Amino acid sequence: MAQCTWRLHKNANTACNLEIINNRLNPKSDHCLYGVFHKPQTHGGARFLRANLLQPPCDLNTIATRLDCLQELTEKEELFYNLQSLLDRFMDIDHLISLCIQIPKQESVKTAESKIANIIYLKHTLELADPLQAALTGAQSPLLKAYFQSLQDARFQLILQKVQAVIHDDTHYQKGSLNMRAQKCFAVRPHINGLLDVARKTYTERVDDIADMVRQLGEKYSLPLRCSYNSARGFFIQMNVGGKGGGPPKEHLPSVFVKIGKYKGTLNFTTDDMIKMNDRVKESLQEIYLMSNIVVTELLNEIRDHIGCIYKLSECIAMLDMMVAFAHTCTLSSYVRPEFTDTLAIKQGRHPILEKIHLEQPVPNNTYASDESNFIIITGPNMSGKSTYLKHIALCQIMAQAGCFVPAEYASFRLADQIFTRIGSDDDIETNASTFMMEMREVNYIIQNASHRSLIIIDELGRGTSAEEGVGLCHAICEFLVNLKAFTFFATHFHELTKLQELYPNMENYHFEVQHVFEETANCEKLKFTHVLSRGKTRETNYGLELAAMSTLPPAVLQKAKDVLAQINEQQKASKTKSLEVEQQHAVFRLASRLLQTARNSRLDPDSLRMYLQGLKNQYIQEMGKQEE
Repeated sequence: MAQCTWRLHKNANTACNLEIINNRLNPKSDHCLYGVFHKPQTHGGARFLRANLLQPPCDLNTIATRLDCLQELTEKEELFYNLQSLLDRFMDIDHLISLCIQIPKQESVKTAESKIANIIYLKHTLELADPLQAALTGAQSPLLKAYFQSLQDARFQLILQKVQAVIHDDTHYQKGSLNMRAQKCFAVRPHINGLLDVARKTYTERVDDIADMVRQLGEKYSLPLRCSYNSARGFFIQMNVGGKGGGPPKEHLPSVFVKIGKYKGTLNFTTDDMIKMNDRVKESLQEIYLMSNIVVTELLNEIRDHIGCIYKLSECIAMLDMMVAFAHTCTLSSYVRPEFTDTLAIKQGRHPILEKIHLEQPVPNNTYASDESNFIIITGPNMSGKSTYLKHIALCQIMAQAGCFVPAEYASFRLADQIFTRIGSDDDIETNASTFMMEMREVNYIIQNASHRSLIIIDELGRGTSAEEGVGLCHAICEFLVNLKAFTFFATHFHELTKLQELYPNMENYHFEVQHVFEETANCEKLKFTHVLSRGKTRETNYGLELAAMSTLPPAVLQKAKDVLAQINEQQKASKTKSLEVEQQHAVFRLASRLLQTARNSRLDPDSLRMYLQGLKNQYIQEMGKQEE
């Protein structure tokens, strides 16, 4: 139950780019990370889930406690269903606390009615504390045990006893305005206030008079009338129209009926006498509320000093609701419990949003980043899956730190203090900023605020200016970021950036594979996207022209583009190969990094450790031998 002090920070652009709370194209759609999870059953749970997705905790103990709780919920089916059925009955406790502690400046019928309703809601909530504690009996995870202990607070019973001494045992929260109106009228026990008992008797008689009048009208005119009620109109008469047993149409109703309206297959109307009787019922109701308010106000004054335990209950319900939502999602899909180490490693990871909205399973990919390779450059054609892959890494990091399982076969994460993204190519007319200026602002924010524990996602940087300036800026920015220990994933179409691997041993190149398939109908080769990530830089060239051909551009335009490209390629110099010295430095760096990582995190026994170190030695000798050859 300990609250973590530090939380993972993301700016508004990152939350928007990753579609954490809202879908960018359709804000009303649930195709976002928040929509991946089963909808929480309480308002507090929904707010808590939203807050934790926007700012997950960074405290390892907090995350581990949540993961233990989630694992127990997924393994114990009875516990899961018991909590799910109970949480559905809770109301918005945060709102209830706010209403209970507020003292109105001036008493009125409206405030009196609100107080009575709040006491009914409070009684309803406190009566659920014991069943919730019973559902948590036998739980093994520390978080569930802590909430079980907190529900044993004696103040819950103290407040409930004070409420039950004033409020009738049969008074419960009910749906429907008429049902809830009756509960509020008879909430206070009889014989506490004699005038209140008289007012309630008068109210009952007047309501019965309305029901008798409707029955008499039905008998007099031989119509299938029934008495109905809503909060705006009060009591009115309703009648089905047409069909078997239905009444006549609107035009054939007797003139005694007024304010006739039709809704679907029913007619709604009233009479002058009923309008007057409604006014008298309203007067009786106001008297009941005002006299009940005197008793309820005294009750609220008595319990206000003990209301602190309700805050604990609110936290408990919000957390349990979020964990049940996590468990529901994890059991429907193949999710795995993440580990937290110094390495980011995801085996066969999947994009959580795509997995939910697509009928077909998205193509899984592996991800690896560590101190020895913390800067990953990703190349590949348009539509090959670069942006989706980058977003999936950040979304899995958020899910793991929020205390949820992730869509993968295995997942290990390093705790991140901040997540930065540079995605998209939008301008901002309000601040008079072009696409390129927006890119520079976002990158400057990253450079100024990134730390050694950050996760940085950059997709397509420098495309808003000339190619030469774009390459220069990207080169400089990459060199700045590569000196940080932050995990950086950089997707680009600038193949010149792939040469940075020759200068920095902690840089690695990856690319998305494509296949060339001969299409008989078009009598030419076309690209087939595999969406599979592989080590190394892409060997594809001129894929932009091939994709342009798929958009049915005129052949003459495409041919001209190919001719111009051929002239430019002839003027370019051949790229330089890596020197033997650089390769040797890379091998030494990799060996040193792995030895340091083993010394910090190894849990192997002496024999296994000896075998692992021998394997590192053999690999190092093999790499050095290849370079000398």
